[in-house]
This record gives sequence, structure tokens and C-alpha cells, in this order.
Amino acid sequence: MLAVLVPGTARADQSLDGPLERLRAGGHVLMLRHALAPGTGDPAGFRLDDCTTQRTLDAAGRDQARAIGKALRAAGITRAAVFSSQWCRCLETAELLGLGPVTELPALNSFFGPNRDRRSARMTALRAFLAERPVDGPPVVLVTHQVNVTALTGDFVRSGEGRLLRLDGTDTPEVLGRVMLE
Repeated sequence: MLAVLVPGTARADQSLDGPLERLRAGGHVLMLRHALAPGTGDPAGFRLDDCTTQRTLDAAGRDQARAIGKALRAAGITRAAVFSSQWCRCLETAELLGLGPVTELPALNSFFGPNRDRRSARMTALRAFLAERPVDGPPVVLVTHQVNVTALTGDFVRSGEGRLLRLDGTDTPEVLGRVMLE
């Protein structure tokens, strides 16, 4: 089951109907951390163009990504503009959601560990991308990494967890709530 934890409250035991209705209506973004991929960071020798050199989803992660997509479709979100980091674990998560074609968005690429020097440029590009999204446009799903979600929202997220954002025409969309699979 998907649940929302609203900022400033203890645990909300409500369903996602309200926030998912907003996402379905448009003008909102679901920013997700990729599904379960055992380990931390990437192995030595990581190459963006070779999934065999990366930390990737395991069977539980693939199941988790499918379950998130199934829950979104059950809530009436059958299509979305889906954007992903170029890391294989993010691309696979985005594809397994089953919400439409996946577009690679380098602004969602990780800046963990050896990529730390890219944080500022990636966040500037991501904020510009969000500011350009129409406030009444179709639902948007971003699949990225923990460091990216934390840098934008100030919150740590687990694998498969995300944040619901309201687009407002600025580069600082409002964080409406925490979305996680239970």
C-alpha cells in the first residue's frame, strides 16, 4: 500500500487518494528514489554506458518498481511524463513503473561520492527543468537517487520512496508529502 506522510505531522494513515488525485490532475511531480539495488554508491570501474559495472536492481527491487507502478495505475495514473537518471537502476525502475516512455534526464544523475563536484550543476539544471514544467501540465514522475531527492527537498528517502511536489512556475516547487511503499 502507498501512504503519505505529510510534513509537520506524525504518521498519516490516509490513503494516497488526495495527493494522487492531485498528481493525476497535473501540475505535480512524484520524485522517486530508484527501487531496491543492494549496496551503496557504485563499484570501482563504474561506467554509465555499461550496466554490468553498476549497482543494479535485484529481484526485490524489480518487484518494488512494478508494485509502485501498479498502485499508481490503480489510482488512475495510467500515463505520465517519466524522466530518469541515466544510471541503469533508475532507468529500470522508471521502465518497470509502466507509465509511459522514459526520457533520460542528466539533471537527475547522481552526485554521490566521486560525482560530488557535479552537485551544483545538476541541481541548477533540475531546478530549471522543474520551473519550465507547466503548472497545469500532465503528471510527471522523476526517478533519481537519494542524494538528489535530499538536495531538493531536505529529506532522506529510502529505495522506492519519494516526495510529491506541486509545480508553481518557480525552481522551488512546494513539497506536499512523503510517498512510500509499505
